[in-house]
Amino acid sequence: MSYLSDCAKIFRLGLPVLISQIGMIIVGFADNIMVGHYSTDALASASFVNNLFNLPMFGAMGFSYGLTPIFGALFTKGDRHRIGQILRAGIIINILVSLLLIVVMGAVYLNLDKLGQPDHLLPVIRPYYLIYMISLVAVCTFNAVAQWSYGIRNTTMPMWIMLGANLLNILGNYILIYGHFGAPQLGLTGAGLSTLGARILSAVVIIGIFLAGKRYRSYADGFRSHAPDRRIYGQVFRMSWPISLQMSFETASFSGCAVMCGWLGAIEMAAFQIVVVVGTLGFCIYYAMATSVTVLVANEAGCNNPVGMKRQALAGYGVILAACLVSSIFFGFGSEHLMKIFTDDPLVLAAAVSVIIPLVLYQVGDATQINFAGALRGTGNVRPMMWIAFVSYLIVGLPVSYLLAFPLGLGLYGIVLSFSCSLFLAALLFLLTFLRTLRHPLTTR
Repeated sequence: MSYLSDCAKIFRLGLPVLISQIGMIIVGFADNIMVGHYSTDALASASFVNNLFNLPMFGAMGFSYGLTPIFGALFTKGDRHRIGQILRAGIIINILVSLLLIVVMGAVYLNLDKLGQPDHLLPVIRPYYLIYMISLVAVCTFNAVAQWSYGIRNTTMPMWIMLGANLLNILGNYILIYGHFGAPQLGLTGAGLSTLGARILSAVVIIGIFLAGKRYRSYADGFRSHAPDRRIYGQVFRMSWPISLQMSFETASFSGCAVMCGWLGAIEMAAFQIVVVVGTLGFCIYYAMATSVTVLVANEAGCNNPVGMKRQALAGYGVILAACLVSSIFFGFGSEHLMKIFTDDPLVLAAAVSVIIPLVLYQVGDATQINFAGALRGTGNVRPMMWIAFVSYLIVGLPVSYLLAFPLGLGLYGIVLSFSCSLFLAALLFLLTFLRTLRHPLTTR
């Protein structure tokens, strides 16, 4: 009964995060549909910019994740004043990270004409790129405050804010892309402005709720009390940058595989994109439940309770494996129908359907590595995560992808099959590191 109770708690905490993720996927679909119906050039330009920003977006997201275990441990101790102080430091550091990313992506912007894109697309790409780049400040600010909400076991508040912003984003797209209700017809630039507005609104609303909400007054008092000292900034930075690199390495691996698919041809590239989108549905479920695992393991870490930390991680793994079973059954029997939504090209569809088996095979590896990466984050022992990701995804994953695709002649099938190799390796290393951490609990929180 205790195990089932832990599983139910993880599911309740993770469900709002899952709803938020599904909302983001729906908005992504809506964006592509609206922009695609406006013009093919707008859709191609949006695809280029969105893919270019994947790495900095995931890196920024990973950086904010370093706050969750800190908040989770302090929440168990009831130290709300210090949580407010650390949130203030977290917001400042995450904004600085966003400014650094803007400088890096600004340098890329100055060289867009050297990236091999068709010349006639550059006037469409440039304004959308700049708007997307500016929105990084709002994204990083929202991420930091959302981790505070997750850390105190309130996963519903960010969910409602994100769902509201997503609806406004879709409405803004309708108005600004096509020029309805007297607005100018701005095409892709309108989609960018709508996204920027939604992201700014999300950041403003969540900060407003934090500062003005009565139930959060003790946190806000700590936030306002005085500027964080150097030690607090150091704690946030030490927890954040390894997770950021971990997620960046994983994203870079998938981007490298996409490049290899481009070497195979346009059909394989299109099929790979469809498979990645379909596979994201499973990833979102695992990630949402792993967020709960991180919070609950951090709660137990705050009490220096290795037994409780292990219990929460195993309960989370049970929930995620159940989700993995459902996802695998769906991918095995229903993904072909889902893939038909994305293309009418029989060659692309045949290529995508041909890799359903390796898509199903890597689900257990993906579910396992996400669960125990989340558990390891909860312990606060995050530095090994970047080395595990570097070895699993870049040192092993990418070469295996190339070997299976080209020397062994398996093409797209080999690339998707290689995901099992990198994900299962990462899963094993995360699990072993988590278990080793439990034998030597951190006492430096």
